[in-house]
Amino acid sequence: MLKLKNVPDLRKVPTPFWYYDMDLFRRTIDTVAALSQEYGVIVHYSIKANAEPRLVDYIAAAGLGADCVSGNEVLYAMEHGFAPEKIVFAGVGKTDRELSDALRAGIGSFNSESLEELQTLDRLAGEMGLKANVSVRINPDVDAHTHRFITTGLEMDKFGIPKKDMDQVIDLVKSSRNLHFKGLHFHIGSQITDVENVFTNECISANGIVAYFEDHGLRVDNIDLGGGLGVDYYNPDSHAVPEFGLWFQTLTEHLRHRPDQQIHVEPGRALVAQCASLVARVIFVKEGERKSFVILDAGMNDLLRPALYGAYHKIENLTYKSDELRLYDVVGPVCESTDVFAEDRTLPLTRRGDLVALRSGGAYGSVMSSTYNMRAPAYAVFSDEPFPDFK
Repeated sequence: MLKLKNVPDLRKVPTPFWYYDMDLFRRTIDTVAALSQEYGVIVHYSIKANAEPRLVDYIAAAGLGADCVSGNEVLYAMEHGFAPEKIVFAGVGKTDRELSDALRAGIGSFNSESLEELQTLDRLAGEMGLKANVSVRINPDVDAHTHRFITTGLEMDKFGIPKKDMDQVIDLVKSSRNLHFKGLHFHIGSQITDVENVFTNECISANGIVAYFEDHGLRVDNIDLGGGLGVDYYNPDSHAVPEFGLWFQTLTEHLRHRPDQQIHVEPGRALVAQCASLVARVIFVKEGERKSFVILDAGMNDLLRPALYGAYHKIENLTYKSDELRLYDVVGPVCESTDVFAEDRTLPLTRRGDLVALRSGGAYGSVMSSTYNMRAPAYAVFSDEPFPDFK
């Protein structure tokens, strides 16, 4: 059960708000930083998961790198303390301006996802008199066994260069004067919970692709296996810190690599999901013809994942305890039928005015929010700071 610190009378606080458990956040980051050293795996935080400045600042200070998927994320990472050489830049649609700005900044690697991108990067680097550090993202056609909307490593997905084009990539890189080939990049999906099987399969596929590039004359110094480590949305308190040790162990045991080759990973969700909850107030409890609806003052504009993916978030009543259980649809106020957090969810008896927490919202929560219906965004509350003064 979520326990709020430094929060005054819950009956009077404005809602909705994001509540950040900073002790858990720091414990998670410190655990990852220690395991990174132990296993020799270089970690880049995927900024798209959560760009809250306090979190990003701490991650940078802990020595992790940054994984970015837009030019603005690259600039934001540098503004918040990430050294350019620790930044990798992925994404299937980098504009010329984004490429030029990142080249000028001297980032660690462009994770390039198409032949045209490589050609464009080669041209821009030549015009600027620079060398572009490049890791080529190959689509390994590995099933992550996760939701189809967050699968990225199958042949049908838009991400990465297909294996059939590897010879063209090798020829292009060899003939280029302005590309510095760093290595290979892979990413197969997100919210992967079958850690050993799925990531072992990724390593097996990567082994063959790395060998192919080296057999054809390109030395692979960096092997970037992307992110994807899942979190436990059903039992956030029992599994507050994901299984980073098992993940790193699986990668280092099954990836064939020389001592002089670097292994990189890019977690996002796993670093921040469990540290934040969306706290909302029950506006009404409506008894319909066939269903009972708990209507919150937070909506899909605040937490999009359930509407977008059908994602599960544990829901807890923070202010009223009852032994009587009811079946509810938990919904928001937005004028869309998809504005639903949970359908047919068994919850204790819930009343108008109760405060509820939607758990595990630290990843792809606030960062995906909007002002749809002209709704004000939820504000942030931190467990180690006084509650904001709204007087």
